[in-house]
Amino acid sequence: MLVKTFGCAVFGVDAITITIEVNVDNNSQHYYIVGLPDNAVKESLQRVESAIKANEWYMPRTKLVVNLAPADIRKSGTAFDLPIAIGTLAAADQLNDPEKLMEYIIMGELSLDGTIRPVKGALSMALRAAKDGFKGLMVPAENAVEAAVVEGIQVYGVSHIKEVVQFFEGAQTLQPVTVDVHQMFEQAQTISEFDFTDVKGQENIKRAMEIAAAGAHNVILIGPPGAGKTMLARRLPTILPPMTMEESLETTKIHSVAGKLPEHSSLVSLRPFRSPHHSCSPSALVGGGSIPQLGEISLAHHGVLFLDELPEFQRAVLEVMRQPMEERKMTISRAKVALDFPANFMLVASMNPCPCGFYNHPEKTCVCPPQTVKKYLSKISGPLLDRIDLHVEVTPVPFNELSRQSVSENSLMIRERVIAARQIQQQRYKEFTDVYANAQMSSKIMKSMCVLNDACSSLLKQAMDKLNLSARAYDRIIKVSRTIADLAGSEQIEAVHLAEAIQYRSLDREGWGG
Repeated sequence: MLVKTFGCAVFGVDAITITIEVNVDNNSQHYYIVGLPDNAVKESLQRVESAIKANEWYMPRTKLVVNLAPADIRKSGTAFDLPIAIGTLAAADQLNDPEKLMEYIIMGELSLDGTIRPVKGALSMALRAAKDGFKGLMVPAENAVEAAVVEGIQVYGVSHIKEVVQFFEGAQTLQPVTVDVHQMFEQAQTISEFDFTDVKGQENIKRAMEIAAAGAHNVILIGPPGAGKTMLARRLPTILPPMTMEESLETTKIHSVAGKLPEHSSLVSLRPFRSPHHSCSPSALVGGGSIPQLGEISLAHHGVLFLDELPEFQRAVLEVMRQPMEERKMTISRAKVALDFPANFMLVASMNPCPCGFYNHPEKTCVCPPQTVKKYLSKISGPLLDRIDLHVEVTPVPFNELSRQSVSENSLMIRERVIAARQIQQQRYKEFTDVYANAQMSSKIMKSMCVLNDACSSLLKQAMDKLNLSARAYDRIIKVSRTIADLAGSEQIEAVHLAEAIQYRSLDREGWGG
């Protein structure tokens, strides 16, 4: 008897529907699983057989063929255990109504006793099931709330294979999982444990971080050890605008596919902050592998990617970031597949100015030879630095600032100004697709939106000549000055805005490693 069940395979961050065809005949006693399965899928037959026998059903002792269609797409993972087991029972006439299986997508990993374990990518599966018009989706109970945020489909959470069999036989009624997505989203919009009010002094650095947040600009912090670079970077997400529901669903889908959703959480509503160690590989940072997997830049989608001690990263690791920083996506190409991973993130990097950490320090003396300083800074290529809008020098906080009892601005106060600036930008770019902040402006848009008066043009020409800036740095300065003008509520870019933007190019000035 031939029976069909349905599941999903996740590629990149999206899922496609897979038809699981199970056929039992009386020719011989052999089990086959075809349709380009990986080892984990091939091993599912042993788990399926054990779960079936443990629950007092019988495993067919005849020829059993399982086909995963379309057969030219590679299937991986253990989530196909449950649909294969249900299809096997139906094909062996142990399920009363196999036609009912056509209305549901079923996914889950089986333990040897029939317990159903959680899977990755439940949200992507629910979106695909709803798009393809299925009546319902059956997933492990741990994934049910995550999948239930999708409207237009009934989601059932199951914890044992018996529940699934009894549901399709009509012996047990399962209640679909329902969630109030908007209420869940609002409740999760909690204040972070980090706040800018914890930062003593550093008012000029806070100003730079506010500009970065207001225009979605990349920023690098240069300063000696203990100056507060990591502390400042960790607090940047707290002044970014709150996530929209669309951004939250996109981010949740990515974290779900990667298996990185926080425990007891079904919706990512706070902007992610990812901080990979400098020993990470290129594929760990941007994604890849023989079966392409998501990297840190995709996990930082709609959030912040923090690279601490930037020169310590392998040069090859840093250079692969150049394309996704421009295009806000990472394209992974293999012989049989090409996938686009979203990577719309803000880059925040930090570094010491030299190996000993005290080059240009106001009090301590650097012990590094000039050639060593130059070599250290040259680990970061010019093209990568050009893609970072703000170069900010962080100096140590004096004792009188650290001991001061006065309370500085908190993150909420700064965030209000950032939101106001972002609203101006959204209105400005409402006619353009995929542009929502000043950092995303193309050169063509910049020419029409950032017209400089004579005073600004003269000032910028002097800066370009003196600092020997590249054309990309020229664009970056204008974009940053546009953000500064937005924070000031100015329709036009003035010379004072441009002058402040120019000073955020520390690594282009003389005295930094020659």
